[in-house]
Amino acid sequence: MIYNQEQVIQAFKIYSKLAVNGYGDTDELRLYLADDAIRGLVEQFAKEVDCTIFVAGDCIYLIPISMSSPFHISNENIKKTYLPSKATNIDIYVMYVAVIIMFGEFYNSYQTIEPTRDFLSIDDWLLRVNDRILSLKAYDKEELKELEKEYEYNWISIVEKWDAMDDLKEKVKTQDARVSSRLSFLNTVKKFLEAQELIVDIGNDELELTQKAKTIVQRYYMEHEYNRGILEFMYKLEQMKGEKEDAGHF
Repeated sequence: MIYNQEQVIQAFKIYSKLAVNGYGDTDELRLYLADDAIRGLVEQFAKEVDCTIFVAGDCIYLIPISMSSPFHISNENIKKTYLPSKATNIDIYVMYVAVIIMFGEFYNSYQTIEPTRDFLSIDDWLLRVNDRILSLKAYDKEELKELEKEYEYNWISIVEKWDAMDDLKEKVKTQDARVSSRLSFLNTVKKFLEAQELIVDIGNDELELTQKAKTIVQRYYMEHEYNRGILEFMYKLEQMKGEKEDAGHF
């Protein structure tokens, strides 16, 4: 398709707005929706930086779909912005596991396309993370090392990091996020997800998914290409643990 100069300029204005803010109002960027040529150009610009564009609710979002994208949030940025000063990449791995589990609770262990619940309490979230980590602990280190090779994920360090968190103060919901406890760690993850406009705190320590989050999960999060099979692994842990225990009875 041949584009005229005005179309290129209008498309670049829309792309620039999305690139700066990560999103734009559909009313403000109505040309993206109304003009196929301009929309195609904007999407080409996004593709060049390993991003995708989608409409969710009243917003248009620019979302990175690979770690090579300049718009991908780096580990260093996450540590600097959201985690305590002594945080390491292992803290980020545990964050990712917590996010996987939280979304999984909304989508029935990733077996459904639409959410099966309206909200999730932080206490329930904590219980589910505990359950998954306990399932990981059912494996000895040699088995986990083999799983690490398969998924390129440091499961041993994740288990050790979670175990090291002090859960004696988990009932104290107002504690500072710097306190080393599982609940305060989840509150740190919560703040990150809120900053990314993926969840909303609706009160009473209950969390609700945003339309942005639902769209991302449905279109990308469940795809093996993007999650490297980690979702399936995390939600097969209980089954694998049961099979392992049954085999031990023979």
